[in-house]
Amino acid sequence: MDYRRPAAPQRSEIEVRKSRFICDIQPVTDRDSASQFIASVRAREPKANHHCWSYIAGAPNDAHQWNASDDGEPKGTAGQPMLNVLCHSHMGNICAVVTRYFGGIKLGTGGIARAYSQAVQEALQTLPTETVTPTQQIVLVAPYELTGDLEQLISQFKLSDCERCFSTGIQITAQLPANRLADFKQALTPFQHLISLSVS
Repeated sequence: MDYRRPAAPQRSEIEVRKSRFICDIQPVTDRDSASQFIASVRAREPKANHHCWSYIAGAPNDAHQWNASDDGEPKGTAGQPMLNVLCHSHMGNICAVVTRYFGGIKLGTGGIARAYSQAVQEALQTLPTETVTPTQQIVLVAPYELTGDLEQLISQFKLSDCERCFSTGIQITAQLPANRLADFKQALTPFQHLISLSVS
């Protein structure tokens, strides 16, 4: 299923009872890139009181790619509320870091949670996004005489990242939109005795 992700980094700031909440949002490809982004925000704002974060490092419905941290705020008042906002946005490949500079007035646990949620919501309102179509890697092996037919299928099914290897025949490694796999297999039926297809 297609989903949206950030098309570019985004930064916004709100003030709640003299505390500054700066939200940085970045597109990420995996957990490692999310961790690198979080570290870069910490390095840029070393005097801040907290750097709370949450991310969805893959497709929005893959809970194994979700993570969050309160970074010293009372448990459950920052990272999880931020993650809830990201989940409700139905976006993937997204990391949000909210940097807090304490203003001297305590907000209470409810106030803290609302402030972190609001900081992320504000940043999302003007965040540029793009559509992601999940893909699967396929490998096709066929004799040379089917090269023209395979090239037509590549165009028809919008295969991407195509790599062609020529030896005793032709081998094509490519990314196929996951929602087109069944149709692609059907299109190969006339050549099934000549073509080998593997999917990963």
